[in-house]
Amino acid sequence: MLIGVVDDEPAVRDALARALTFEGYDVATAGDGAAALRLLAARPVDLLVLDVLMPGTDGLAACRAIRAAGDTVPVLMLTAADAVGDRVAGLDAGADDYLPKPFALPELLARIRALLRRVQSGPETLTYADLRIDTATREVHRGTRPVRLTRTEFTILEIFLRHPRQVLYRSTVVDAVWGGEIASTSNSLDVYVGYLRRKLEAGGESRLLHTARGIGYVLRDTPL
Repeated sequence: MLIGVVDDEPAVRDALARALTFEGYDVATAGDGAAALRLLAARPVDLLVLDVLMPGTDGLAACRAIRAAGDTVPVLMLTAADAVGDRVAGLDAGADDYLPKPFALPELLARIRALLRRVQSGPETLTYADLRIDTATREVHRGTRPVRLTRTEFTILEIFLRHPRQVLYRSTVVDAVWGGEIASTSNSLDVYVGYLRRKLEAGGESRLLHTARGIGYVLRDTPL
């Protein structure tokens, strides 16, 4: 499998290329976001390891351009920023996962394997009531009405569609979306559920995401 490594630091880029080659992957490298876009245009890769902080076209801009072009290549974003907002920005830009620097090589390799397994399992169409999402194209429909979601909103909705009618603890959803990087007492999940409700009910449709007070949320077609 071919993995693209994009980092403006030659030492980091070369070290990652050597480690991935040792693990049996083919590797193509680029030094910035613009070079990454040229790389993808020239040869498709199976996964992209993309640094955020780069001169010129940074990782966020490159990731947005990749998704805008309809490319669904898995993106593992490397970030030196440890603020939750920076990591959320990466996911909303279209990244599938993130790893803060400095990182342990075994963790990087494990995250790469997990992303590749997810791709190899193939796309799915998940439905509940009149709600439908396509995990390959990331298209969402409420009946015949298309619903445009950010990356994080889609991830949260997908979790509920994989567990319909099950009350999910706040901590369970927070850990699945943000990797335990924010506390389950944070209001981030509540904010995103609010966004989802507005978008899913924008056409006057009935509520599907309900609050289980003191516990979390549940996807169901009738109130608790």
